[in-house]
Amino acid sequence: MSDTSQYIHGTTAEEQSRLSLLNDLLNTRSVAEMRLHSERRILDVGSGLGQLTRAMARSVTTGATVIGIERSLEQMREAQRQAALDGEATLVEFRQGDALNFPLLAEEWGNFDFAHTRFLLEHVPNPVEIVQSMVRAVRPGGRIVLEDDDHDLLRLWPQPQHFAPLWQAYMQSYEHLGNDPNVGRRLVSLLVEAGAQPVRNTLIFFGSCVGEAHFADYTENLIGVIAGARDTVTNAGLLSPAEFDAGINSLYEWSQLADATIWYAMSYAEGYKK
Repeated sequence: MSDTSQYIHGTTAEEQSRLSLLNDLLNTRSVAEMRLHSERRILDVGSGLGQLTRAMARSVTTGATVIGIERSLEQMREAQRQAALDGEATLVEFRQGDALNFPLLAEEWGNFDFAHTRFLLEHVPNPVEIVQSMVRAVRPGGRIVLEDDDHDLLRLWPQPQHFAPLWQAYMQSYEHLGNDPNVGRRLVSLLVEAGAQPVRNTLIFFGSCVGEAHFADYTENLIGVIAGARDTVTNAGLLSPAEFDAGINSLYEWSQLADATIWYAMSYAEGYKK
């Protein structure tokens, strides 16, 4: 088990493409839950490709300061490239830095109105440390929003023949790295442990079915997120390569069924600094 964060999915071009697709599918629902309006200073921790960070920036008063922190230089550069292509090069300030050591100036601590993180806490062994830093970063009364996975919520129907052992091994690969694949159920507790006052929690639906316009995209994301962990799963001995590939193949077959359905939701919790 490592004491530092280990991102299971990598930062390859294929992974960046999957993340872009994920952003396209989920960002509107995330931003709607945040209820942003008059915030002047926003911090996004683990900003990745920056698409959600920019969506947050577009939701608030013109001239707001929005900072995205991203550990991966490759991800940050791609975020900057995409922002420039969209004519939004100055909308967000992207900073390279570790989520366990925010790259903030002394005078910036305690001055943010809103701090956010999504799909980051599942990739660190001690997520409360990040939440504590988020609480420290906001002003008294400032909001903290956590969004993350509880992988155990996923249900596919009809269940693909070889999927159950594949999904179990995928979740175990998080534990193998010292992380929590079901951290979503802990988000309110993490706010409390970090000294914040929780005020709201919900689930953001992230499922689909055959006949829905984006079902193929949801399926592509599901297969992509699992396939990207193949080396971690097989090198840890959680499944043999043949077993892993059988599970992936069963997903492709399942996706062609007339009643293929994905039931899933992302956990969301919100609190404020006392």
